[in-house]
Amino acid sequence: MTTKGIKRGLTNYGDMAFAAYLRRSFAKSMGYSTELLNKPIVGIASSPSGFNSCHRNMPELVEAVKRGVLAAGALPIDFPTISLGEIFLSPTSLMFRNMMSMDVEEMIRAQPMDSVVMIGGCDKTVPAQLMGAASANIPAIQLVTGPMMTGRFEGERLGACTDCRRFWGSFRAGKISTEVIEDIESRLATTTGTCAVMGTASTMACISEALGMSLPGTAAIPAVHADRLRAAEASGTLAAKMALGEARALKPDEIMTNKSVENAMRVLLAIGGSTNAIIHLTAIAGRLNIPVGLKRLNELSDETPVLVNLKPTGDHYMEDFNAAGGLSAVLAQLKDSLHLDALTVTGETLGERLAAESKIFVDHTIIRPASDPIEPVGGLVSLSGTLAPNGAIFKRSAADKNLFEVEGRAVVFSSLEDLSLRIDDPDLDVTKDDILVLQNAGPKSKSGMPEAGYLPIPKKLAAQGVKDMVRISDARMSGTAYGTIILHVSPEASIGGPIGLVRNGDRIRVSVSKKQIDLLVSEEELHKRRTALETIKSDIPTRGYAHLYHHHVLQAEGGCDFDFLVGQAK
Repeated sequence: MTTKGIKRGLTNYGDMAFAAYLRRSFAKSMGYSTELLNKPIVGIASSPSGFNSCHRNMPELVEAVKRGVLAAGALPIDFPTISLGEIFLSPTSLMFRNMMSMDVEEMIRAQPMDSVVMIGGCDKTVPAQLMGAASANIPAIQLVTGPMMTGRFEGERLGACTDCRRFWGSFRAGKISTEVIEDIESRLATTTGTCAVMGTASTMACISEALGMSLPGTAAIPAVHADRLRAAEASGTLAAKMALGEARALKPDEIMTNKSVENAMRVLLAIGGSTNAIIHLTAIAGRLNIPVGLKRLNELSDETPVLVNLKPTGDHYMEDFNAAGGLSAVLAQLKDSLHLDALTVTGETLGERLAAESKIFVDHTIIRPASDPIEPVGGLVSLSGTLAPNGAIFKRSAADKNLFEVEGRAVVFSSLEDLSLRIDDPDLDVTKDDILVLQNAGPKSKSGMPEAGYLPIPKKLAAQGVKDMVRISDARMSGTAYGTIILHVSPEASIGGPIGLVRNGDRIRVSVSKKQIDLLVSEEELHKRRTALETIKSDIPTRGYAHLYHHHVLQAEGGCDFDFLVGQAK
């Protein structure tokens, strides 16, 4: 029988009784009573940072979890992990997601706790915590910080960061002034919390709940709402009951199964969620040896409608989604296609949860019934072909349908630096019917797969009123972005993928109906180009975490996890 509480996982000095005595002694220096130290422990993985605006409400959430734990009769002990503030990290937060997952995993495993509540929110923190929890595999509950509320500008609601891109596009096109864009800058993000739209953070919150790892109904509660604190308290209470043996202490590998992962994929498609979520869900599932195949994604996408009318796919914001019924309403509409026997962290099956929620209010202007969807097919689709032999991801719900079946001339940017240097050059040889291609922005590139796939419309075209054109890269894009953008092209350019062989003037054909993306260049010519390629040695990191990342990160279809972290820890 596993020892619980403060005696769990004792440091071994060769005398285990002495180890327990020493640990209690130092624990008492923090003011704990003997009575409290005899109780099971609930760890609270906390990730605040002055460089993470999304987590500004973290101290309040920690205190709310603690009171839930204490009221239920267990001992709460919070501990820090690194924090990933999306817009503060260079070269990209994805590069550090795996580091955070290792931090979470190792601190859960190394420290004495019988269950854990993990608090995250900003884009990469929730997948990092779920990856770490899957590998550590003790009873765990995911609690998210929640989305921010919208701001206001001249009578219009604003939400980071879909609206920020819209106004920035207008600014680049010369339609609004510097003074106006600076005013808007102060109104886009006015409260704590994650982006107010169905970006990556909100998508991952919904996926966590769909996987069964968060309490029912908690994904969409705004960060500043009192219900967010009540959700934190309830999470602490359940974690304590798990530790005390008063509730079923399910481990992550009992909750995150093939069935729940497929449920999460359907939810992702129905909410018009972020392209990033495919990478994250693949990485989370990969820790438990559960495949997330792109072929299966397409099968699910062709039979799963988009139901949620939220930006960037629709018109509304996360605060509206919460008031409209939240994820519970989406799950109810998908009920007939879900695995209802999948377990949730409460110990109930998904079917039992939905039966208990059968009378919730649903606003069908925001969460549409399955019989009257926003789109008849899912928001995401995988494309493959000679340009992307291992696949690429396309968010069709946020794209211009007039660009779904096209053939165009490639305008190539060899790097982010090249893009920055030439995209606004008035002499750039480009038309609205061309296809912009960004190379060397994948996971093994020096940029570490940043959210650079949202290539700006060339300034001279933007000034002519062009709002969208086909853009292709081995990079990612923010879940708050929109446009006809093909991402995660694999293999990436920096390891010799075909996208790295594209040259200005080449023809590229895209067919969303056929799920194809092809480079219309002969194999003979591609062989010549491949032979002429030179590896740029100076771009390969020689030390530290960057060295580890470069040598062990998988491609997009592998979730960009490290090769040595895939599969459950033994």
